[in-house]
Amino acid sequence: MKNFRLAIINTGAANIHSVAKAVRVVGGEPVVTTDSKTIASSHAAILPGVGANDAVMKQLNDLKLPTTIREFATSGKPLLCVCLGMQILFEKSEEGELPGLNVLQGEVVRLPEAIAESTGRPLKIPHMGWNTVRFRDEAVPRHPIFTGIPQNAHFYFVHSYHCSVADPDDVAAVSPHGIDVCAAVVRGNVVGTQFHPEKSGRTGLSIYERFLDFAQSTV
Repeated sequence: MKNFRLAIINTGAANIHSVAKAVRVVGGEPVVTTDSKTIASSHAAILPGVGANDAVMKQLNDLKLPTTIREFATSGKPLLCVCLGMQILFEKSEEGELPGLNVLQGEVVRLPEAIAESTGRPLKIPHMGWNTVRFRDEAVPRHPIFTGIPQNAHFYFVHSYHCSVADPDDVAAVSPHGIDVCAAVVRGNVVGTQFHPEKSGRTGLSIYERFLDFAQSTV
């Protein structure tokens, strides 16, 4: 769509460029930015992140972006948050001392030591590699960006901490890793994935493609 503006918020994380590349592959023309006015004036935004809570929150605080992101989240415009980008939506994290954005209620906690039911062996932390994702269709309506994805589709994860979500209705999907790990959240215009769509093959790319389509349909 002509004049459609999509911002990728530069958190300083290592996956910024791979996210931007994935969006371009599916036809988007994102602007990677730390400018609050550019973000606020965009029709949609993506908040990526990998690494540690405090490193990313310090970057955002130094740039005075938390208020901009919170206002965007309440604006009704589509916001997609990936991996650590999803985790910092919450109030706080055991991983660090700096508070999160408090867009969603809950906290980020370390994955528990657990035993794989299939092998009886300890599950590794970090949770790294491909795993299945089950959408909670019985409880939470599918967001348009997840339309058409089959139950138990495989996505790529890299994380040692997970979101303990206060409101179960915010949890759109789960993935098994000893417990049902929150794999995706949805609240209104805000969507988050613990997995990396940009590392998840064609199925992952379809999420960015549908996010673009959905965002453009709201303009």
